[in-house]
Amino acid sequence: MQKHGIELLPATITFCNHLIILKMKILIITALLTISTTSCAQETPKVKHVKKKTETNLKGVKVVNTEDPVCHMKTAEFLKDTAVYKGKTYGFCSAHCKSEFKKNPQKYEK
Repeated sequence: MQKHGIELLPATITFCNHLIILKMKILIITALLTISTTSCAQETPKVKHVKKKTETNLKGVKVVNTEDPVCHMKTAEFLKDTAVYKGKTYGFCSAHCKSEFKKNPQKYEK
């Protein structure tokens, strides 16, 4: 077989075919690795991390109530939050009860 005026032997043709196939394999592997690494880098995390609120130490805080004004739970042992209304500090068992109190404090006022 002749190519560009040069006589090519069958062994040379086979070797050239192997080089072409090897180059194609390298090109395909490089493309797949590039796609794989860029897609992983753009993936968003599946877990949303939530920062825990640091609890403040409410022991020793003087409140005007001994029970939560909203749910009537005793707050002496389980004081979780406070709110000041008309100069008085009220204690609550939870942030939920505090938010309910703040919606209508006149309803719960002592």
